[in-house]
Amino acid sequence: MSRLLSQDDHCHNLELHKLHSTCQDWGIFQLVNHGVSTTLLEKLNHEVEEFYRLPLEEKLRYRIREGELEGYGTRSRGDGKFDWIDTFNIVTNPVLKRKPHLFSQLPPSLRSAMECYLSELQKLARKLICLMGKALKIDEKEMKELFDDGLQAVRMSNYPPCPQPELVMALTPHSAITLLTILHQVNGVDGLQVKKDGHWLPFNFIPDAFVVNVGDIFQIFSNGVYHSIEHRVSAFRETERMTVTFTELPNSEADVGPSPSLLNEDNPPLFRTVGMEQYFNDFLTRKLYGKTYLDHMRIQNGHQQSST
Repeated sequence: MSRLLSQDDHCHNLELHKLHSTCQDWGIFQLVNHGVSTTLLEKLNHEVEEFYRLPLEEKLRYRIREGELEGYGTRSRGDGKFDWIDTFNIVTNPVLKRKPHLFSQLPPSLRSAMECYLSELQKLARKLICLMGKALKIDEKEMKELFDDGLQAVRMSNYPPCPQPELVMALTPHSAITLLTILHQVNGVDGLQVKKDGHWLPFNFIPDAFVVNVGDIFQIFSNGVYHSIEHRVSAFRETERMTVTFTELPNSEADVGPSPSLLNEDNPPLFRTVGMEQYFNDFLTRKLYGKTYLDHMRIQNGHQQSST
């Protein structure tokens, strides 16, 4: 990140080209020298681990309520099946959308560390999005309109040891439906795998790096220049894994579709344009697997698919 923000044009342009190529070829990368302090990350790690050490009765105070998506609980794949993971999902921005029984009721030390972390990640994510737009030669104003007052969420995840890891998937294969996702490894345990050219590859983490995923919305916005990547998480017999995931999406009034700046007669839209609310609601009606929802957004043979 320090090179991307460098005042040295040669250094900046070289790193921007690397960012552009990586978003085209992989859709996932590890960001180092990101500027978020080690002290803050160590504090966050401690607080997340302490939360998951709480008795189940305490954690169930935050359980996902009927008909809602936020809160503490397990992750359903549909068909009565669940991933081997306990998650705590919270919408954190706009602040008015925060549910009063969740974020504000967290243990004070966890809430304080998380507020500081979210402030840093919001700034980092928006710098990255603008840099990715610059690499695509899209005006910074258009990029800022994309995330202005956008929806942000955080997810704490705990992948407990599994007695029969060969029979389960800790996290179903999927691509992120977001604009951008930033993953922080709490306890340094691997397990993430990415799908490249039809093959599943282990993803080995660099200590203190953030893992950044290009989301489906960014693939759509770039009209297919950038790619989101399908990924999954394997379970372990004896090892526990913990992560914190920060997600950035457009605001609820925005449209999800290719950037007008990239479209012309030689580069027609490859994806439909729909409102953010419809995009999200359509996703909720479909089973999470692979990149099926992104495929649903594609324009097939020059004709837009129905949204149903």
